Amino acid sequence: MTGSAPQAALPGSGRAEFGQASASSMSMRWSALHDAAAIVATLAGIAAEPQRPEQRNYPALMREAGGWRRALAEQGVDDLAAMMEPGLTALLAVHARGADPAAPALALWQEFHIARAALLTLAPPAAHRTPRRTA
Repeated sequence: MTGSAPQAALPGSGRAEFGQASASSMSMRWSALHDAAAIVATLAGIAAEPQRPEQRNYPALMREAGGWRRALAEQGVDDLAAMMEPGLTALLAVHARGADPAAPALALWQEFHIARAALLTLAPPAAHRTPRRTA
């Protein structure tokens, strides 16, 4: 075809960047994981903990950090979800049958906390964070 604009080159291999949409997705998954952890805590017979600011703000911190930190954080949240989803499903099935899910729920709750602690180490130190822009 003559007179048409040249076609843009196809993107190379690798992970696609979706900007704000992917950050929002990670934020929703992060929140859902904490909701699931609260249910696991209840099944374990322990009180669910309130989220500290560094936990609550983690998706935004990682979006701002970008690069390898963000990529690892997104993968880590996906991995954590892959652990929690079947674990919670199994615990709910045990509970529905009338069995006591406390011991396996406590084990899953501990695994969640260990994995979340590892993810939180990806956040840049406070001294290296760029201040958030506000309007």
